[in-house]
Amino acid sequence: MIIKILVVLFIGAAWGITVGAGYVAFLTVFGIIPRLTQLTKTGSKIHSYEWSVVCGAVCGTFLFLREPSFSISSFILIVMGLAGGIYIGMIAAALTEVLNVFPLLAKRVGMDDRLLVLMMALVFGKIFGSLFHWMYFAP
Repeated sequence: MIIKILVVLFIGAAWGITVGAGYVAFLTVFGIIPRLTQLTKTGSKIHSYEWSVVCGAVCGTFLFLREPSFSISSFILIVMGLAGGIYIGMIAAALTEVLNVFPLLAKRVGMDDRLLVLMMALVFGKIFGSLFHWMYFAP
């Protein structure tokens, strides 16, 4: 029984370190925080941005592990879900833009001259796929 607990602790710690390293690499390699301070012209507040990211990650991890329950109205949940979806979508879009995924994909499938059509197809496919999932598979 103790060996099983130790194995689970080891696997959990290994995955936590892996995800944390990926998150830090994402922020560091793409220069998210310095770019944010540059865009907002708040370079003197860079340490505040860094600490807010660290505190947000720690608080998010704590809440994830505790699984709290809140009684929030459906309207607020819809707004929070939309905001979270927009955030994730923007991060994914920024990542693909930085890595030049769309131009490479367009070249591979022979749509060099119709890049906008390809991008809109991907966007609408994601929207309709998400709606289908949430309307039919989510409880």
